[in-house]
Amino acid sequence: MDRLQAMQVFARVVEMHGFSKAAENLAIPPSTVTRVIKELENHLGVKLLQRTTRHLNLTPDGSLYYDHCRRLLAELESVEAGFRGNAGRIKGKLRVGMTASLARLFVLPAIKTFQARYPDVELTLTLSDRTVELVPEGIDCVIRARVPRDSPTLVARRIASFEWVTCASPEYLREHGEPHSLEDLKHHHAVGFLPGHQGRSMDWRFVVNNEEQVVRMTESLIVNDTDAYIACGLEGLGLIRAANYMVLPHLHSGQLQRVLDHSQAPTVPISVMYPQSRHLSPTVRTFVDWVSDLMQHTEPQWQVGNRLAR
Repeated sequence: MDRLQAMQVFARVVEMHGFSKAAENLAIPPSTVTRVIKELENHLGVKLLQRTTRHLNLTPDGSLYYDHCRRLLAELESVEAGFRGNAGRIKGKLRVGMTASLARLFVLPAIKTFQARYPDVELTLTLSDRTVELVPEGIDCVIRARVPRDSPTLVARRIASFEWVTCASPEYLREHGEPHSLEDLKHHHAVGFLPGHQGRSMDWRFVVNNEEQVVRMTESLIVNDTDAYIACGLEGLGLIRAANYMVLPHLHSGQLQRVLDHSQAPTVPISVMYPQSRHLSPTVRTFVDWVSDLMQHTEPQWQVGNRLAR
């Protein structure tokens, strides 16, 4: 058994979520993939994968082994990239998770520059608000707009931050009036937002006298998509509270009006997270550096716009 090939095949099966897709991606027969995985499991003496008719899941041993495979293969990729013939050549497959709003507003408009600079990188973007398990799902890194949880297995690199903006359409404010304090909010209703990692809609958090105050709004409509959430605000269906970068164009156009301007809210970091590894893949490192530079050049624009919209 070629152990290096077996590790590469196993990693691709995990990343492609199936034997057939891995075989197609590697341009080898499906029977070869099945044989290699069987031989690898026999060699290790453990079950790496649990297969059903619809799903392919890593066992605990499989998750541990996949993590080590990623590190070893990344180290090998890094060594090979350092030779003169490959100097500066970044290549390979890269899977990145992020929210649809971050992709639409920032990453996709600039992705041509990344592709032009690194044409040998095959990039897959998975767009979702839900919590992603990087190793079991074969995701190389994720970009999230929230405070990252402490994790011994993940690195979180802050690449930007945003402020919450409370706003509503002119139609809503004409009908219900404008709230001028947090106490006024009990006389209003809001559109609720259901994040993918929670089972209930989000509370509204403010900072009053250096202490956080949580407000639970009355909600007649709840959605789980950021674009739909902004659309509900534009339609006058209730107050909304969104990231400043998402609503600035609507504030400037007058389609939304900012309220509670003097009520502070905690600043939220935007972070790129990837597995802790002494030998981070050059491909992952390159993307992390690129998206960090992109967001650091973009953030001042929406911070200035935020001040102008007050």
